[in-house]
Amino acid sequence: MSEILRLESVDVVRSGREILSGIDMTVNAGEHWALIGANGAGKSTLLSMCGAQEHPTRGSVFVLGEQLGRVEIRKLRESIGHVNPRHTVSAALSIRDVVLTGATGTNERMNRWEPTPELVARADELIDMLGLSGKESARWPTMSQGERGRALIARALLTDPPLLLLDEPSTGLDVAAREQFLETVDHLHTTHPGLATVLVTHHLEELPASTTHAMLIKEGRVLAAGLAPDVLTTALVTRAFAYPIDIELRDGRWSARARRAVPVA
Repeated sequence: MSEILRLESVDVVRSGREILSGIDMTVNAGEHWALIGANGAGKSTLLSMCGAQEHPTRGSVFVLGEQLGRVEIRKLRESIGHVNPRHTVSAALSIRDVVLTGATGTNERMNRWEPTPELVARADELIDMLGLSGKESARWPTMSQGERGRALIARALLTDPPLLLLDEPSTGLDVAAREQFLETVDHLHTTHPGLATVLVTHHLEELPASTTHAMLIKEGRVLAAGLAPDVLTTALVTRAFAYPIDIELRDGRWSARARRAVPVA
């Protein structure tokens, strides 16, 4: 398998406070990872290093074969797709224009920048693949959260990155929109078999059925990592959240519910 991402003995310290400690992680092409933990566990910090947005205090991070601190970061980021539901668009851009901003890595269309016909065709191909055909001219302010989420996936895929990061992508979605979004992610994994993905969430119900691996993070440390069915168990999730939670896997999807209302250490 081709290695996409590797973290070795990574520590992150901010203002004297240890955010992450001793993180080891390897993601290969075609693997779909979930990072799960309570608020403040360090998931977003870990994802920021996967996206070459932040450097470790100690340890090494290799993204697409390049070590952070020894590579031109801007160029490396062009090869990483990032889906963030908090992505801001101030102008009333169409879906097509939002997708095309993936070529420049900006939130708006750059002045005097014009996409090539090939790039426009690629944008339209992704728009169609993600179920937005016929809505190319829809404007960002009037789009539903589900439509925005699918547009942001298309934006992230415009340059055919080998690595896609999804930062709590179901934020703000109702149940129907969430399920449609997860079906989209599963379809994406099927149509792009070599694509590696890393998804951050608090909720196991928000994991696509195509999730292959998982990492549980507790207080900045790896509690467990490996194949998703081996990691997302009642015992381990209970430890990660310090609360008794029953985990069930049915038809490829996880669910979680409290067993009793008494916290555990």
